[in-house]
Amino acid sequence: MPLDAPRRLLGAAFVAASLVASIPVAGAEASSVTLAVGASVTTTALPEATTFTQLSGLPQDTDTYGKLSGVVVHPARTVAVHAQPDGQPVATLPAKQLGSQTWVPVVETRKGWYRVLLPSKPNHVTGWIKDKGLKKARSRHRAIVKLGAKQLIVMNGGKKLGTWSVAIGGPDTPTPAGRTFLLAQMSPKKKTYSPLILPLGTHSPTLDTFGGGPGTVAFHGWPDRKVFGKAVTHGCIRVPARALKVLSGLPLGTPVLIAP
Repeated sequence: MPLDAPRRLLGAAFVAASLVASIPVAGAEASSVTLAVGASVTTTALPEATTFTQLSGLPQDTDTYGKLSGVVVHPARTVAVHAQPDGQPVATLPAKQLGSQTWVPVVETRKGWYRVLLPSKPNHVTGWIKDKGLKKARSRHRAIVKLGAKQLIVMNGGKKLGTWSVAIGGPDTPTPAGRTFLLAQMSPKKKTYSPLILPLGTHSPTLDTFGGGPGTVAFHGWPDRKVFGKAVTHGCIRVPARALKVLSGLPLGTPVLIAP
């Protein structure tokens, strides 16, 4: 699962307006897309499951603090997303997100089907996709954010790769709890507060938008180490330079648990 995101500029702690302008929003025009399962749908009829969209009619992840198996899948082409196996499609999952390949964690398996975490709003939304036309892998890595301790732990199987003090969301803009995943890796074109931005598949629970973007929560660095160990962000997780380097080496789709 290569981390092949292009070098783009992010103007804030969340995915910013420069990216909104460069990524098409589902429903912008009535054009057909061919799904990996062989069906043809209209983008006006089905929304895309991306960090920019709000989805409805799909099941929630009820085991929000459960440990994910590490099985992750990538659609080679756009695939249909269903509320239940063999039901009518209600959304589509594109092959790329934010310039990176789409890798999503599997939360449930049935014969011929995977239920996966999706990067859209509301937080913890899931959907069923057919197991055909997918690349499948298993990530041994996982990242754990302990909000109470303001701490990040990164694991590779049973081996701890590091523990760091981090900054989390403030009282009015908290970091959302629950299990999510590493969605993309992005590098600003110009020097800014962080050399890398690592968006997650979750959003601020209090901000509908930030900097023109959809309020996507991300890992990123911060030049002032005094913030670490404090609840001062707009929802993102600010991490030390060494932690950011370790996180940047994780495969896309890697499970991230944000615990209370």
